[in-house]
Amino acid sequence: MERIPTGRPSWNQEMRSAAMAVLDSKRWVKGAQGRAFGEAFASHCGALSATPCQNGSSALWAALRIANIGPGDEVIVPSYTFISTATCILLVGATPVFVDVEPDYFCLDMNAVQNAITPATKGVIGVHLFGQPYDPNLLRLCQQHGLTLIEDAAQAHGATQQFADGTKRTAGSMGDIGCFSFFPSKNMAVGGEGGMLTTTLPAYTAKISGITNHGRSPDLEAMELGSNLRMSEVSAAIGLEQLKQLDQWVERRRTIAALYIEAIEQNPFLQPPKVRPGAEHAWHQFCVHTPAPEALVAHFDRLGIDARRYYTVPIHEQAVFTHHPQHDTALQVTNTLGATLVAIPVMHELTQGEIQRVVQALNEFKVA
Repeated sequence: MERIPTGRPSWNQEMRSAAMAVLDSKRWVKGAQGRAFGEAFASHCGALSATPCQNGSSALWAALRIANIGPGDEVIVPSYTFISTATCILLVGATPVFVDVEPDYFCLDMNAVQNAITPATKGVIGVHLFGQPYDPNLLRLCQQHGLTLIEDAAQAHGATQQFADGTKRTAGSMGDIGCFSFFPSKNMAVGGEGGMLTTTLPAYTAKISGITNHGRSPDLEAMELGSNLRMSEVSAAIGLEQLKQLDQWVERRRTIAALYIEAIEQNPFLQPPKVRPGAEHAWHQFCVHTPAPEALVAHFDRLGIDARRYYTVPIHEQAVFTHHPQHDTALQVTNTLGATLVAIPVMHELTQGEIQRVVQALNEFKVA
């Protein structure tokens, strides 16, 4: 019986044809595909503009540069997230300030953010973790304090959230600058590494396109410090094809997640993840609470199903932050999540037979 992986990127004839057409054109960089992909992505998520880039990590670095964040500035971040959410701050010479996350939704805790704001705070990086949108009040809080809200949407393609004004916003338009990753395990990919920068602010539109091209203006004068962060035309062409399917793929993930939640609710040794009120989760990852995470991983492994634990060591406790003043600080919820969550396969490419195998594995799990 074939093993079920935690990720399986989509690849079909339309994507193959799009990639080959670009290769045959010999226009492999700085062409129409990148422009079209940015425009289509901005339209999909309701952003003012979007620019493809090399990967999600470079998007985060670029977002900080666009917001003029650097030495002497502080940026508030969760410690329960992927490492690049915090190391991008070090790369621009600023200081990350780590705060705890919500026990139910795994995103930045609003009270913790409020308490961490100082005169040196310049921005906040909010993470839509595992596809769950962060608290919509985070945008209002940042606006009240004049802080740039950078949206780490690397795991949230297609997620939506209802805001207090009645509008429904899609990931990429819930902050000032949005940062996406198109790594092969994500909800959509580009045939390798890739990323996207979005913005909802007119003042950042030109800066986003410029910073990915050595900080140059349209007449090729270097206006600011940038780098070559451009996405290849082949990747952009693949991304355009994948974007056409994104809504359908995310809806498939939601259907699968609902089946898992139904099974988990019948098992006293497991607890399902929760969805924030007013949110539509993108389910990049489906993480199960259990008091015995290693036993759950081993149980799935015996049944030929991949399962893994994420962020078991909080970022601020890792070696790169040995000299950070918060290195030995305990963040209670962050520590609890790292000790209890297990991610199981939820990708849209799962077959009905594979879904049934995962559901059966959930039903059969017991703690001695």
